[in-house]
Amino acid sequence: MSLHVVHFTAPINSHTCGQLIDSCSKALQQGASRIVLKIATMGGECSYGFSLYNFLISLPVPVHTHNLGTVESMGNIIFLAGQRRTACAYSKFLFHPFHWTLNGSVDHARMAEYAMSLDYDMHLYRRIVEERTEGAREPLDIVACLTASPRIVDAEQALGAGLIDEVDCLTAQADAVQWVVHS
Repeated sequence: MSLHVVHFTAPINSHTCGQLIDSCSKALQQGASRIVLKIATMGGECSYGFSLYNFLISLPVPVHTHNLGTVESMGNIIFLAGQRRTACAYSKFLFHPFHWTLNGSVDHARMAEYAMSLDYDMHLYRRIVEERTEGAREPLDIVACLTASPRIVDAEQALGAGLIDEVDCLTAQADAVQWVVHS
C-alpha cells in the first residue's frame, strides 16, 4: 500500500490544472494505492475546476480531499471530488456568485455567450454540490450562494452540510510520498 499526498496550494488555472494532473498521474505510475489531496485555494477558473473534478473522480484509486485552511469558490468543486472529505477545525469554505472579468469591448453575441456560459457553469456547480452532499442534515442553499448570498461555512457547518465526513487535522504520515502543486 502506497499513500501519496498532493499539496495543492494554488489558484485554479491552466498551469495548476496541468500540474495536478501530472502529479496524480505520476503518483499512479509509482504505485499509489490512495491519494490524499490537501487543498488551500482561493478558487479560479470554472473550466479548469470542472476538468479537475472529472479527472479526480476518474482515478482508479480512492481520493481523499482535505481542506488545509481555506477552500473557496471553484476550489469547492475540486474538493467535492474526494470519496472521503475532511477539514481542519480552523478552516473555511466560501461559496459566492460567479463573475467574469471582461477586457475591451463586447458585442451582443459575445455577451449572450458569456451569460449562457455563466448559467451553465452555475448549473454544473449546483448539480455537483447537490449530488456530493445528498442526504446532508443541513443542506446548503447553493443557488442562493451562487446568485446573491455568498456564504462562509466553517468546519462544523461543513459537517452538517455534507461537505465533509469528519473534522480532522489529518496528521502527516512520514512514509507517504509527497507532491506539491503551487504557483
